[in-house]
Formats: sequence, C-alpha cells, structure tokens
Amino acid sequence: MELRGELASGRPLIVVAVPEEAKSLDTTLPVLLTGMGKVNAATALALTLGRGPLPSLVVNLGSAGALRPGLRGLYVVRTVIQHDFATDLIRKLTGVVYGAPITLADGDAAADGAVVLATGDAFIADTTARDVLAERADLVDMEGYALAAAAATAGVPVSLVKHVSDEADENAARTWRDSVAVTARDLAAWAAANLPGY
Repeated sequence: MELRGELASGRPLIVVAVPEEAKSLDTTLPVLLTGMGKVNAATALALTLGRGPLPSLVVNLGSAGALRPGLRGLYVVRTVIQHDFATDLIRKLTGVVYGAPITLADGDAAADGAVVLATGDAFIADTTARDVLAERADLVDMEGYALAAAAATAGVPVSLVKHVSDEADENAARTWRDSVAVTARDLAAWAAANLPGY
C-alpha cells in the first residue's frame, strides 16, 4: 500500500492496484496503490478512508479482461459482482445476503445493457473460465468489488473505470504485460478529461 500525494476533503482519490497501471498518472490528485486482489484492495482503501479526510469520490482506474468478443478500450462500470463468492449458497445457509451485486451511480451501456464487472482473486487466463463468467458479466478484474464495498461502507461514492487489457484467455498474462503501458496512458487521459482538479 502506498499513497502518493495528499488526501483532501472534497477532492477525488484515485485508486490503482499496481504501479504499472499508475505510471502515467501524476499526483495532482492523490493516488492510492493497493496491490493486487480483493484483500489488498479492501484493506488499503479502508485504512486510507479510516484515517481521513474523506475524499469526494473514490475512482478505481485499472485493467480488466474482456469476457466477450469486441470489448476494447475504456468502460465505466455500472454493476460489479464477485465471481468467486457463493452469495446464493450462503444466503440459503444463513438467510443473510452477503456479497450482493453493487450498482454504481454512473456506468456505460454495453451492447446488451449496462457494463457488469466480475471481481475475483483469480487472474482469468482460460477460455473455459472466461466463457462461464461471460454468462454473468462483460469484464473481469481482481479489485473492483472490494473497492466499491469499502467505499460504500465509508459513505463515499465510487466509480470503477476499466481499460480492456486482454481477452481473459490463455494469452492473458502476456497480453496484459504487452498492453499495460497503453492501459496506463488511456486511464490517465480519462482522469484528465473527467476528474475535477486533475
């Protein structure tokens, strides 16, 4: 976990998993590097928000795998789910809903509706796993749900902005490495065009 820049009340906080995705960002707005995965993301953001001051908005910028053909470029996520959490089974066992989908205030429309992001700790690099996830979502990442949940708990609005870096198939690891510089550049350009004070 690393916070670059000064957290300030009334200003957005940019949250990114790894330095490679943040390398084109400056610190005009604060940038929190969380590390990969749901636990790292939730812990880093919760600690940062708990210390205060609270930002006006948490903006998660990051890469994502495409679960469907033709998805390229940047997307603002409308709904985020956990793909590796047994929400329905746990509800049946306990009568309590844990890990329900989170709908965000903003978001882009995909070909068949609003963009859905599936978050899980597994890096999806297998066409079979990708195709199963494609029945529920458009994109896949490793931090989005955790960040949305942590921000919601703190009462801070959140936006998830994802750049497609790979096709979540057997070439995903190589493709991610090859495309992360473009991802970083495009995410920084989005921030400059869309975040006040950047």
